[in-house]
Amino acid sequence: MRAYVKGRRGNDVKVIKYMKINNPKWMMYTKKADFNALAEKFHISPVTARILRNKDICDEAEIERFLRADMKDMYDPFLMKDLKKAVDILEEKIKAGKKIRIIGDYDVDGVSASVILYKGLKSLGAEVDTDVPDRVKDGYGINNRLIDLALDEGIDTIITCDNGIAAKEAVQYAKDKGLTVIVTDHHEPPDELPEADAVIDPKQKICKYPYSQLCGAGVAYKLMVAMGVSEEVQRELLKFAAIATVCDVVELRDENRIIAKNGLKAINEDEAKIGGDEGPGFNKGLHALFLSNGLSGKEIGVYHIGFVIGPCINAGGRLGSAKEAIDLFLEEDPAKCTKQAKDLTDQNVRRKSMTEDMVRKACNEIEKKYEDDVIVVYIPECHEAIAGIVAGRIKERFYRPTFVMTDAEGGLIKASGRSIEGYNMFEELKKCDDLLEKYGGHEMAAGLSIKKENIDTFSKRLNDNLNQFESRRNQIAPLHIHVRL
Repeated sequence: MRAYVKGRRGNDVKVIKYMKINNPKWMMYTKKADFNALAEKFHISPVTARILRNKDICDEAEIERFLRADMKDMYDPFLMKDLKKAVDILEEKIKAGKKIRIIGDYDVDGVSASVILYKGLKSLGAEVDTDVPDRVKDGYGINNRLIDLALDEGIDTIITCDNGIAAKEAVQYAKDKGLTVIVTDHHEPPDELPEADAVIDPKQKICKYPYSQLCGAGVAYKLMVAMGVSEEVQRELLKFAAIATVCDVVELRDENRIIAKNGLKAINEDEAKIGGDEGPGFNKGLHALFLSNGLSGKEIGVYHIGFVIGPCINAGGRLGSAKEAIDLFLEEDPAKCTKQAKDLTDQNVRRKSMTEDMVRKACNEIEKKYEDDVIVVYIPECHEAIAGIVAGRIKERFYRPTFVMTDAEGGLIKASGRSIEGYNMFEELKKCDDLLEKYGGHEMAAGLSIKKENIDTFSKRLNDNLNQFESRRNQIAPLHIHVRL
């Protein structure tokens, strides 16, 4: 483990780059239980029993359900608020031949959710297409430009996925223009919800669904199950729900574990096989992506999804358009799938090279400002789509809250931030509200727009506001140990 630390000799400041830390802060989970008894009862090892206890899975029925992870244990989708309302609306629109547009997001979850909704609705006879915001031009989520485009193209109904719960103004704009709007999302709802025709998000306080931690694709999958898509289609959709569940790093328990386990099982039985057995639910684009990354014939696990396939899907949304990944998974021509999969794989290679280059440049800049405990580094040429990745790498290397800033359209500077334990990045941004044009995020990650002339003041205020964080200046990353063998 390495950290960036400072040393002083008299009045001179000395920089010690990447000093190796031999005494990391060990954090041992020691929750108690009779692990031998649990192991005997459920025919598992005591180590597995300890893991379950550390996950706070203690009730015997919950343990049984966790270990079984059977599709029959999935909850009734109609328990989700407004889901029945959405099904009724969509059935009516399909019957009337109305044009439906899916507006997703540019990450793996948004891409997967878009594919799920498109394939599910298409199988039911819907006239449906997809659109995705441009990461640079539009930013996150549904917006007025996308709504105007939908109106120009004769769209009657918009379904959001992996976004929309906080888009009150955009949804109202769509409603004022006469569009029907269904929101499907999984993010934390704001105090004021959008006044859509149906709002599906299991995190809503008034939603009675038993499990609130589904990703956006998980919510989309439940909607399509409720719509009554065939078992063959469900099998294909489950694979994309599993990919998104892994890549969106939601907790792997309850329904998420069921989705991930059974979706990966289906992938290994279909797309990951050498030659690809084009049986029910087979996706040619997904098979081509496994081939392009040399994974055909291998046992696919969460590592391959999270660190190989996921980044390729994301690469389109970062360096090109997320539509490239969506188009790949909707394509039926094997030759086109091969080309599209190679394009995404090549983009991911380029993205990794760009990231390494920007990390090196950022480190060089940080050495000039080594006294700062909250890192604010301005790299004008950094592609804003990889700024968050670079910030994450810098944060891991120096174990400091980190903001990576880059030039954006309109003369503003955009930044992505990644935090460490104990430093609430969003709350700290609130203290700089007067310096920022726009900001958002949560405790561990955030994004913002700022005028160039305010960067130095912003950096100084963040560091001046450390207060309770002051005593953690030279803290190193904690190493969490979940199981003691």
